Amino acid sequence: MPHLRKFSTVTILLATGLLSGCRLDMHIQPRVNPLARSDFFTDQRSARPPVEGTVARGQLHEDTYFYTGKIGNSPGDYMPFPVTKDVLERGRERYNIFCAPCHSRVGDGNGFVPSRGFARKPPSYHIQRLQKAPLGYFYDVITNGFGIMPDYASQIPPQDRWNIVAYVRALQLSQNASMAEVPAGQKIPSEPPSFRDLGTGATSPVTAPKTDSKPEEEK
Repeated sequence: MPHLRKFSTVTILLATGLLSGCRLDMHIQPRVNPLARSDFFTDQRSARPPVEGTVARGQLHEDTYFYTGKIGNSPGDYMPFPVTKDVLERGRERYNIFCAPCHSRVGDGNGFVPSRGFARKPPSYHIQRLQKAPLGYFYDVITNGFGIMPDYASQIPPQDRWNIVAYVRALQLSQNASMAEVPAGQKIPSEPPSFRDLGTGATSPVTAPKTDSKPEEEK
C-alpha cells in the first residue's frame, strides 16, 4: 500500500507538471520588450519604423486647408464649410469654454484670467489689425499657439477650431456693426430679456415668452 500511495503521488505530480507546462506555453507568448535589442534585424532594433507612406487610421489629412488654415505658407480667408446657425452655436459654446477665460465673452481681452494679474493681456479682437486678419490666421493660432498663448490642438479638434473661428468673426461683426447692417425692427442695443423664473443657482433661469405690444388696431 505505501508503494501504491507513492506511485499515485508521483503520477499526480507528473500530470500536474505536464498540464502546467502546456498552460505556460499558451499564456507566455514570444514577444519583444519595447526598445529591446533584436538580432533578427541588421540594425538590431526591435521597434520597426512604419512603411513609407503609411497613414494612421483617422489621420488622412487630404484637405490641407481644413487642417492648417493655410494656402501654401499664407493663411487663407474663407471657411472650409458653410457657416450655419448650428456652426455658430457650437463655436460660441467652445469659445466660452476655451477662449473666454482670457479673451472675455465679447473678445475685448478683459477676461477673468487677465483681471487676476496675468502677465500679458491678450489683444482685443476688435482692433484694426485683427479685424483685417484672415480666418486662417485665427485657426493657425488656435492650432499652434502664439506668444504666451499655448496651442489647443490636443483639446480642440479641427472642426471645432473652425467653429470658433466663425464665432470670433461673428463677435467682430457684432461689436463693429453699423446701423445699416442691423436687421429692420431690431433695437440697438437689444432689449434685455425678461425672466419668468430667475433660477436658484442650481437651476437655470427661464425666460418669459415675448408679448405682442402692438395696439389692436395695428394688428
